[in-house]
Amino acid sequence: MTDSPKDIQAAPAPSEPSGHPESRYWGSATVLESQAYYRINRVEMKPGHRMKTQVHYHRSEHWIVVSGTAKVICGDRESLVIQNQSTYVPPCTPHYIENPGVIPLVMIEVQNGEYLGEEDIVRIEDGDRGS
Repeated sequence: MTDSPKDIQAAPAPSEPSGHPESRYWGSATVLESQAYYRINRVEMKPGHRMKTQVHYHRSEHWIVVSGTAKVICGDRESLVIQNQSTYVPPCTPHYIENPGVIPLVMIEVQNGEYLGEEDIVRIEDGDRGS
């Protein structure tokens, strides 16, 4: 983390959605809409991949599964979320998501909070668990 929480400014100006997928090691993310206190992303995760464990201090996240199956670890709770189901990640909660299936996992992610910048993503070392 490059800035301490006291250095982070609240409510950055809204940005234009890119509409173009941003490639990640686990798949891709596309910003569909972004305003001062929320951002809506389309997330596509490759089969057998997962995100690194992370925590956010200034935002919560809602994940809605559009297709595929998500294995969600949120705090000490593990659950499977299937098509047309959703889950909530509160602020200050370590979490990750993985695709245990054989087809791409497609989700809509809604981030909501005072600050949505990259500085609010604290990645937690997982050892070899990140794909």
